[in-house]
Amino acid sequence: MPERFPGYDVLEKQGTPSWNQVTRTVIERRLATPREPRFFTTEEWRALEALCGRILPQPPDRPPIPIAALIDAKLLAGDTQGYSIGAVPHDREAWRIGLAALDAEARQAHGEAFHDLSSERQDALLARAQRGELDDVAWRGMPSDLFFAKRVLADIPAAYYAHPTAWNEIGFGGPASPRGYVRMALDRRDPWEAAEAAPGHEAEAARKNRRVGR
Repeated sequence: MPERFPGYDVLEKQGTPSWNQVTRTVIERRLATPREPRFFTTEEWRALEALCGRILPQPPDRPPIPIAALIDAKLLAGDTQGYSIGAVPHDREAWRIGLAALDAEARQAHGEAFHDLSSERQDALLARAQRGELDDVAWRGMPSDLFFAKRVLADIPAAYYAHPTAWNEIGFGGPASPRGYVRMALDRRDPWEAAEAAPGHEAEAARKNRRVGR
């Protein structure tokens, strides 16, 4: 598919008035996230990576966003919502239970861990989880549909769209501090915002986007 924001790289804003030092520090730390488990066990990590790959498959023409690593780092730091949702425990426990349960369900149905299943079998198992049809004792009372809705569909997209690579795909410039926005009317673009390419006008958008970081 053609790029929506050709020539745009949000990281070019690092040295401009669009980002303050707090933003630079946060993004640098995020980009330096180790791509290996520190909170999760090896088996949990393998299940999580496979799960992330089915919920948000990534294009093959760029380095993948390390979704599993970002979730791992968040849980390691205790950066969680701080409360449970109904029968879903706090984030750390919910993720440990959910990943172990997916492995248990996969072994019961197919004799393999979740990450070893084909993508078709993984998708079928996740569809059953979303419908609340999985009930292995490994779930420890947590409904599979609530785990899917409150953790899987909340945390995986949040991790993906916290990364600058995803920002490039949607033309997001990062936090609006300190520069902010001036042209607030519908369909108006500030010079430091990304220009979306209309069909046949990709080169024009690319020229505008190469100036965004200045």
